[in-house]
Amino acid sequence: MKFLDQAKIYLKSGAGGRGCVSFHREKYIEFGGPDGGNGGKGGDVWFEAADNLNTLIDYRYQQHHEASNGRGGAGRDRHGLNGKDLVLKIPVGTEVLDIDKETVLFDMTTVGQRVLFLKGGDGGFGNAHYKNATNQAPRYFTPGYPGQEREVWLRLKLIADAGLVGLPNAGKSTFLAACTAAKPKIADYPFTTLSPNLGIVQPGGKGSETTFVLADIPGLIEGAHEGRGLGDRFLGHVERCRVLLHLIDGTDEDVVANYKTIRAELKSYGNGLNRKAEIIALNKCDALPPGEVKKKIAALKRASKKEVYAISAVARTGVTPILHLLAQKIKGK
Repeated sequence: MKFLDQAKIYLKSGAGGRGCVSFHREKYIEFGGPDGGNGGKGGDVWFEAADNLNTLIDYRYQQHHEASNGRGGAGRDRHGLNGKDLVLKIPVGTEVLDIDKETVLFDMTTVGQRVLFLKGGDGGFGNAHYKNATNQAPRYFTPGYPGQEREVWLRLKLIADAGLVGLPNAGKSTFLAACTAAKPKIADYPFTTLSPNLGIVQPGGKGSETTFVLADIPGLIEGAHEGRGLGDRFLGHVERCRVLLHLIDGTDEDVVANYKTIRAELKSYGNGLNRKAEIIALNKCDALPPGEVKKKIAALKRASKKEVYAISAVARTGVTPILHLLAQKIKGK
């Protein structure tokens, strides 16, 4: 299934049914009186967060969604049927944005959460509604009220506990594959990952009580916030993470510049990403002499003023301690 995390859709609630003008006709009843029924209410538009969805691909090919209209009233005081509600199921973690793509109308963060978005129009009154002591034979009715319509954007932000960030080819997908059952695409060229991937981590091995969700997003390059490379919109998928694991390719010559590039992109993106807890890991250390590993770790410590860990996702060296450290950060320890 193709991954899609943004979609623009048009929504319309149902219109109310019109009222009816009718008079009772029956043998031996000379003055039957008005008996026109009311129209039915139009259907509402609801959003519901479903746990079995992880993409907005359904809304890529069907962009117009309308609830059904209410039926008109009829004689013998018969009211029209109400229109059927329209329930749009979207993945957990989806934001519903106004057409400007900036104003967040609401955020669907829990399974089963339901939000009434557009109310259907009320049905019109039939002539029986207007009967009173001074007007015993009204011949007028009201039409149904129109429904509401609106265009919105859906933006999916995956819900994960920890997120992987780094330049292309830093080894993020390899790390995800090494510690989870996920099978992301892995190759020796940049931008192998074109869409986010999720994996469930069990630091203590299978059957471990401690588990968390790890997200891998496409790599960033300098100027990603200006649209270079794949841009930075995938950073939205790590906004909800408690901690970021910053992977740096140890085989690159200037690891400090690489680190600063990613930090600058996180700051340019905003939304507090640059203030999240961060763990720094120098990856691919199995391809470096021990002396060079120490030198690069020392340089990263001076630049970041944080602890730096040496790992190799391919050889799975140093991966388990990193996972336990992530679990502790997620728990707030």
